[in-house]
Amino acid sequence: MVLPSDNPDLIRLRPLSGDEEQTRGVYRPLLGELENIEPAEFPLPTAEAVQDHTAARLLMDAARLSLRSGAGPFRCLGRLSLRPRPYQLVPLLMALRLETARLLIADDVGIGKTIEAGLIARELLDRAEVKRLAVLCPPRLCDQWQRELREKFHIDAVVVRSGTVSKLERSLPSGDHHVFGYYRHIIVSLDYAKSDRRRASFLAHCPDLVIVDEAHTCAIRSNAPQTTGSSGGSQQQRHQLVEQVAAKSDRHLILLTATPHSGIETSFLSLVGLINPQFEQLDLDNLSESDRAQLAKHFVQRRRADVQQWLGDETPFPQRDSLEESYRLSQEYRQLFDKVYEFARGLVVDHQNQDIGTAQQRGRYWSALAIIRCVMSSPAAAVATLTRKASQIADSEEVAEELDEELAAAYTDDPTEREQVIDATPKVVVDRAQRSYKETDKRKLREFAKTAQQLQGKKDAKLQKAIALVKNLLDDEFTPIIWCRYVATANYVTSALAEQLEKKKRDSARVIGITGELSEDEREARLEELLKYRRRVLVATDCLSEGLNLQEHFTAVIHYDLPWNPNRLEQREGRVDRYGQVAPTVKCVLLYGQDNPVDGAVLDVLLRKAKNIHKALGIAVPVPMDNEAVSEALFQSLFERASSAQQLSLLDLLEDGDSPVTEVRRRWDHAVQREQHNRTRFAQRTIKPEEVKRELQESDAVLGSQQEVERFTREALERLNASLVKKNKAWYLPHVLWVLEPVLGNQPRSLSFESPAPEGVEPVGRNHPLVEGLARHLLEEALKNPREAVAARCGVTVTDAVSYPVVVLLVRSRYLLQPYRREEQLLAEECLTLGFSGPPSNPQWLSVEQARELLETAEPTEDLPLAQKQARIERLLGRLEELSSHLDAWANDRAQALKDSHRRVRTMTKEGAVKVMPQLPMDILGICQFVPE
Repeated sequence: MVLPSDNPDLIRLRPLSGDEEQTRGVYRPLLGELENIEPAEFPLPTAEAVQDHTAARLLMDAARLSLRSGAGPFRCLGRLSLRPRPYQLVPLLMALRLETARLLIADDVGIGKTIEAGLIARELLDRAEVKRLAVLCPPRLCDQWQRELREKFHIDAVVVRSGTVSKLERSLPSGDHHVFGYYRHIIVSLDYAKSDRRRASFLAHCPDLVIVDEAHTCAIRSNAPQTTGSSGGSQQQRHQLVEQVAAKSDRHLILLTATPHSGIETSFLSLVGLINPQFEQLDLDNLSESDRAQLAKHFVQRRRADVQQWLGDETPFPQRDSLEESYRLSQEYRQLFDKVYEFARGLVVDHQNQDIGTAQQRGRYWSALAIIRCVMSSPAAAVATLTRKASQIADSEEVAEELDEELAAAYTDDPTEREQVIDATPKVVVDRAQRSYKETDKRKLREFAKTAQQLQGKKDAKLQKAIALVKNLLDDEFTPIIWCRYVATANYVTSALAEQLEKKKRDSARVIGITGELSEDEREARLEELLKYRRRVLVATDCLSEGLNLQEHFTAVIHYDLPWNPNRLEQREGRVDRYGQVAPTVKCVLLYGQDNPVDGAVLDVLLRKAKNIHKALGIAVPVPMDNEAVSEALFQSLFERASSAQQLSLLDLLEDGDSPVTEVRRRWDHAVQREQHNRTRFAQRTIKPEEVKRELQESDAVLGSQQEVERFTREALERLNASLVKKNKAWYLPHVLWVLEPVLGNQPRSLSFESPAPEGVEPVGRNHPLVEGLARHLLEEALKNPREAVAARCGVTVTDAVSYPVVVLLVRSRYLLQPYRREEQLLAEECLTLGFSGPPSNPQWLSVEQARELLETAEPTEDLPLAQKQARIERLLGRLEELSSHLDAWANDRAQALKDSHRRVRTMTKEGAVKVMPQLPMDILGICQFVPE
């Protein structure tokens, strides 16, 4: 089959039953007079190919499932390896209704923003509206994006970051080529591309479609200092990069984030301003109806409750079982905490320190915060933070640098705006503050470290409680992730759990820790090793808490260290509580010290309130203040309320109307009210469910539904003597057919036709190698070897589904699509079932749906002798010429229907004016006659 070509000297050829990957090019001038390329028609079936009803139906399914270049308005559906949920098509429809796709997709954690963006990318590529794709994302998500694009969307992209760029550059051909421009599709670390050294090069070679993941890291923080090296300055650089990407008005731009605004209006406006600069000037509290309608075209934000039941389709999101588990500090640990608290409070409020400068006062504040946080995290974190070697003391006192408060906050708080999480202990913060300490203060720190060293293990009640919790979860068949704030704590917990769980003779479990001190490749290798074990425990820092999909492998979360940012809480739990989680329930456990006032304050002021908001609204509402401002309010109140830890009263703290904590809660309550109002104002109203339903039904009719994929696969394997065996909730394929070994290998496998599939079971969709291989094999054999083929081009079925003879033709039609004001043409294909009764000279046509239903569902009631079947088919084949004009009319009518369908989808753009040109004659793949008993 000759495909459209931009180059008149290049002839693009594709096998009739092949896909785009098998396309080859022939350079026309080299042909000379060696060979002429002439039009050919598809050969008609012969009566010798007649078989039973199942064989005829197998041909229909094989032909439909071989299609890749669909004719409908969703061209991408023929190329996907997954079945998107209906609600995931809404952003795609929104994108298609814009001249240039500019969207902010802010769906809740776990709904499937990656799939929604991948659908848009695949569709625009298949329409030839874009040639190249770039994904800008945090470095830890690059490999995941590469896998998702390759496995689900058949888009091969290279990862460009500091660890891969050298190898990519060595692969460039000689000449003036750049890594950003040479490779067709690229996944680029945001931090790599944003640097002054590389930004100009990226912009010069920037593709025509850019997807920005974790886009909230590119918002402007109005009150963040923009110093070099700070997270505020880094965030400003990311914003400038995306702003310059967006400056090219015809470039498609998709922004993805589950937290589009941190409650701060200027940050949110800076994000929507990337979509359209005019949006940055909006007054969100006083939006006109026209402003709201205009923004709604580019902004989609939905909760799980909005999509769980949508268009009659139920998405199986898991239930989140949120629990609190407490422990009491050992006597020795409580004594250490009391001393540390008094020391930290003295650093902040000691009036004897009035003579030191503001910078030193701020340094002491951050140091106090860091010391308390580490001591309460684990003895290991305390030791790592408070122990200083002589060489470090000498070096630190020679250099009198000012403290970078953004960096200090990154070490002690839980900021979610930074692209990279800092999980090292805040030793640098404490060391720098010690320059203004008295010698007695330094001696106290050394004593704290020595005491903490002695509290590791049995005297650490927090660790012992966590071990008991993990054992219980494993016994209940859960696979947990334990989230820790610091590397030292994670390593400490990993070691203790491994000692308890890995040495058991029965029911042992593998325990592995993953932290920010490991490279991206090391993290991936450790995770792959862990997944080999059925009983497993992952201990991780927040280097894994943003963006990574862990729902297929873990079903529970323990917050070993309470996060001081509700957003971080949601990100951690969202790794397992998301679409694709097959467990009906995920457990999320907050572990806190019952007699630890710091944990109590974080719980009462932040986390319990966040949980209640999420339960009431179904979404997380960020605190409308910077994370460091929230922490400062919390601990300023704690330090000012009492002179000792024993005097702390959280009740007084929360009831004091003038305390900084009360102001945090007041502003948060206002943000919740505003969010409820915004949800109403920005509700997705531009796409109606019935619009999605109609296009999905038409696509299923042409390409085959998931139920038809299962039917075809099982029937085809049974006819090839390689039946599937039902095992629990999956199908087991014990033997792989030799014809499928090139794509499947020769190992047995477990399969599921439902998504999400259980762990260790492959989900099978229309583009799975098994389905693709079976369809191609059956179709090729039917064309080349009709007598021995499993799928039949001819069939005669005696059935009570008809009361008079009906003939059903399986035809393959092709069209050339030419979008508005574009020269290039696109090939489109589809398979149709055309049924008629009466003589071919005067056929009485059934609808396409009636003919397809007859072929799919009719049950044979008896059989005719082979000679009679062949005679009937022979007579029909002899009169097919009488149908030519009717079939041409069908093709033209179908072309008009496709044109209308494209216009419906792109009704708001000029792109709706697409030409659809049928290529005649249609191919007759099969012919089947149904006769009454």
